[in-house]
Amino acid sequence: MVDSEIDVLVIGAGAAGLAAALAAKESGATVRLIEKQDRLGGTAAISGGVVWLPDHEQMAAQGIEDSAAEALSYFLSLDHGEMDEDVLGAFVTEAGPMLSFLTSIDAIKLTMMPDYPDYYEDRPGAKADGGRSLDNELFDFNSLGKWKDRVLEHGPSPRMMLRETPLGGGSGVVEPEELQRRNEGDLRGWGQALVGRLLKACLERGIEPVLGCGGYRLCIENGRMTGAIVERGTERETITARNGVILATGGFEWNDALKHAFLRGPLDAPASPPTNHGDGLKMAMAAGAGLGNMTSAWWVPTLAIPEAQWQTGETRNMPVLIERTLPHGMLVNRDGKRFCNEAANYSALAGAFHAFDPASYDYPNLPAYLIFDSQYRERYPLASFMPGSPLPDWVAVADSFEALAEKIGVDAKNLPATVNRFNELANQLDDQDFSRGKTDYDRFYGDRSREGAGATLGSLTKPPFYAVEIRMGALGTNGGAKTNAQAQILDVDGEPIAGLFGAGNVISAPTGSVYAGAGGTLGPALTFGYIAGRAAARLVNQ
Repeated sequence: MVDSEIDVLVIGAGAAGLAAALAAKESGATVRLIEKQDRLGGTAAISGGVVWLPDHEQMAAQGIEDSAAEALSYFLSLDHGEMDEDVLGAFVTEAGPMLSFLTSIDAIKLTMMPDYPDYYEDRPGAKADGGRSLDNELFDFNSLGKWKDRVLEHGPSPRMMLRETPLGGGSGVVEPEELQRRNEGDLRGWGQALVGRLLKACLERGIEPVLGCGGYRLCIENGRMTGAIVERGTERETITARNGVILATGGFEWNDALKHAFLRGPLDAPASPPTNHGDGLKMAMAAGAGLGNMTSAWWVPTLAIPEAQWQTGETRNMPVLIERTLPHGMLVNRDGKRFCNEAANYSALAGAFHAFDPASYDYPNLPAYLIFDSQYRERYPLASFMPGSPLPDWVAVADSFEALAEKIGVDAKNLPATVNRFNELANQLDDQDFSRGKTDYDRFYGDRSREGAGATLGSLTKPPFYAVEIRMGALGTNGGAKTNAQAQILDVDGEPIAGLFGAGNVISAPTGSVYAGAGGTLGPALTFGYIAGRAAARLVNQ
């Protein structure tokens, strides 16, 4: 490849990188966007695509009051010393302008989900009635031309908007004629729609991502980042970036060495693509970056689907959101005991899974098991297995809880006693042990045909009984290079590294380890991509 020179080099073509490239381009910079994989979009492309943003124009239009101050109060009420208030402030104040900017150039098309509550609805500044989580409108992938097949997928294309599915409070049913129209027109929702629109906006502005471009090594001259040396196949190229380099390469949840070095507890079943190996983190560290929030991740319980694999052979792990929340099911540990509110928000639930027992010097709640009965099986899906369809061999089944315990290797005396206790509480619709069903969020993913706590609480009485193993995964890590409010990466002394910026899961999350609500990763990622792109184009570091 021929060496090249541009103003801004963006490394990583996920949501943060695409937003950064657009912000830099619209600010007058020449931009190069590179991606190590042969498909772009990263974790965002296979996600639900929901974006959490405070104080945005759609809330104001619908008469929902919000402000940056309220959002700041919400986060700070949950802070355990992980947040930099200036960096957090940049997110809550720039989120609205970011949305307005991307909307104005047709790079994003979001609709507010008014009933989707913030996850910690009892905290100051929370919106219990929703408004901060936004869903993507369907996007026509045929409009991408040859690029339509270059966006990462992990199964059938989503033909619904998330708000039409149970994950967003919908029925999951689309009329056959409408579904046929969406199939024939290749209309996609979820993260596919998010990445598709961002990509189209880039292509319309002459930003054509360079795929299969890896082997990154940053170039530094006189203490300033000047570009990178990259590899594409057998060829090597030096890309000179006059204004700076933006790292947007994702997290490190698939890098065993980095996980063991930094994370506070096991993460052995990531839900993200197996491409997040910490490339950007290692580049930042080599440049002398200071690090923050390294013990945490965007945790989520996951279910391994052995028959579903990534192209590189890794087993795909599915986030367990609805399955653990529905009536007639519960979670138990290896002792056959409940250990948490199964319907609690998925990121915070890691605290229960990661409980450490000093006596056994082990994590007794890993793995855990989802236990459910035939009432559950007759009504609700398990992953993609619908009621009435055959279940795979990795789902254990037995006619008694004693026999089920033997099959999955949990205490055969404790499990029946645990079920009896749970049934007693479920019948009273009052979980006195773990408070399941007390909040709107607990009930959101439950059975909406039932009222109150009955949306999530139901006894396990009808055989046969079933069990599947649940492990601790993540949507991505959220620790990385520290930045300031202008998305400049800081060195170990807290000073900006000239010409180096970051956004997304490669940086220390502006919101610390707090997953504020649905879309809690993508909101900050897009916003800091926007901040980084504008900052790099403005040369604010000089």
